[in-house]
Amino acid sequence: MGNKFEVGTIVEGKVTGIQPYGVFVSLDEETQGLVHISEITHQYVKNIQDHLKVGDEVKVKILAIDEDSGKISLSIRAAKEPPKRNRTKKRIGNAKKSEKTPAGFNTLKEKLQEWIEQSKREDLIKK
Repeated sequence: MGNKFEVGTIVEGKVTGIQPYGVFVSLDEETQGLVHISEITHQYVKNIQDHLKVGDEVKVKILAIDEDSGKISLSIRAAKEPPKRNRTKKRIGNAKKSEKTPAGFNTLKEKLQEWIEQSKREDLIKK
């Protein structure tokens, strides 16, 4: 295989085959590598064909080269910037306290005093 490709480099390739576990990408006339299903995108991939098809041109990062077997591990997701995280979710620790207590706790607070009073009543105690 020689030193034609190096681990860590990003190269262009063409999807030549799709299997349930990943896609085969041709890097040149003689060299082909595998992109495992977990390395296709930053999101969960259930069906590879929802993301890629044979003939697609893709940028891949070379993750590993096994000189003995000639196998090359590739990643499409490592060749892309990760998506920015959506920061619109409220953080409980930083959330401003509202004027009202949430209904679930409010109801419990109101009921607790009622239950205490009921437990003291002789006519409600089973004998």
